[in-house]
Amino acid sequence: MTRPMTAERTSASAGGTPAARLITWYDRHHRRLPWRLAPEAIRQGQRPDPYAVWLSEIMLQQTTVGAVKPYFDAFMARWPTVEALAAAETEDVMKAWAGLGYYSRARNLKKCADEVAARYGGVFPDTEAGLKALPGIGDYTAAAIAAIAFGRPAAVVDGNVERVVSRLDAIETPLPAAKPEIRKAVAAMVPTDRPGDFAQAMMDLGATICTPRRPSCILCPLIEDCTAQRLGAPERFPLKAPKAEKPVRKGAAFVAIREDGAVLLRRRPEKGLLGGMSEVPTSHWTARLDGANEATAAPFPAHWSDSGVVTHVFTHFKLRLSVFRTTVADMAAPSGHWWSAPTALDGEALPTVMKKAIEAAIPGATKAKRGMAGK
Repeated sequence: MTRPMTAERTSASAGGTPAARLITWYDRHHRRLPWRLAPEAIRQGQRPDPYAVWLSEIMLQQTTVGAVKPYFDAFMARWPTVEALAAAETEDVMKAWAGLGYYSRARNLKKCADEVAARYGGVFPDTEAGLKALPGIGDYTAAAIAAIAFGRPAAVVDGNVERVVSRLDAIETPLPAAKPEIRKAVAAMVPTDRPGDFAQAMMDLGATICTPRRPSCILCPLIEDCTAQRLGAPERFPLKAPKAEKPVRKGAAFVAIREDGAVLLRRRPEKGLLGGMSEVPTSHWTARLDGANEATAAPFPAHWSDSGVVTHVFTHFKLRLSVFRTTVADMAAPSGHWWSAPTALDGEALPTVMKKAIEAAIPGATKAKRGMAGK
């Protein structure tokens, strides 16, 4: 059973529309986020910083708001403009990103900053098409930046918005097949004015009211428009196709510790999973193939002791790493490796899975940076 929201785009000032009710709610209850310009500021004529909007949207891909906040603040403090980020060393950007996960985002972030600075004079394109031509910007991100930063009437659809619209229209098509239907419904709702606030209001509604479990329907500004609520089954939506179980891969990680506490590291190849990040030596595991998980795969002969197993969840597979450690005297680092002092270790571009491995071998060696699984 579906109920189209509206056939025509209307102004948010048209008080009887769902968009108007949502905007009124947003004006009172919007989340205060470091990258967001408050609606009262926009009404006074201020405009969001496209750089801050872009940076936040890239960071927020598949990552929680709580995890992103400290990274966003750190990036803005260190690189306050896209030109500053373009002038940064890629290795420094990767180090600053370490722990946030999905590292192809960081590589594309740097490429995008380079292109905006060199090709566009530090000014982001203000259309969806122009934004999509940049590295690392897909349909959703282009729509979000266009709406929020430039006031374009774009249909911005993230997971929160999918849930809201699935319930509003009681969409029976399971996700992900329902995505085109949901996008069409959102496009019909976008008002001619304040499209950026509308997009953020939809996100906030899904994040704070129309939650996956136990939604607070009585507080929802769209309760009178919601088919799922009238059916008494909001939690039934959105329907989702069954997920295939993730395969489990095996491998080994080798934590070599010099007598002064330094840890042996190397850099992963630029292309591929965790590309360009730092790691302790490992066996040759991939997303598709197991690696050796015994001490015999160590990078050099030594007395390697068992430090247990760490598990990490990537987007498409789980990884179980057997961790081994050894302590060596003043050994020269093999070619392509380096010794990272205890005081420098937390500043290395170590992905979460490698921090887990080091922590298993040397408890307390790295600072925990909160993020999502799958990094």
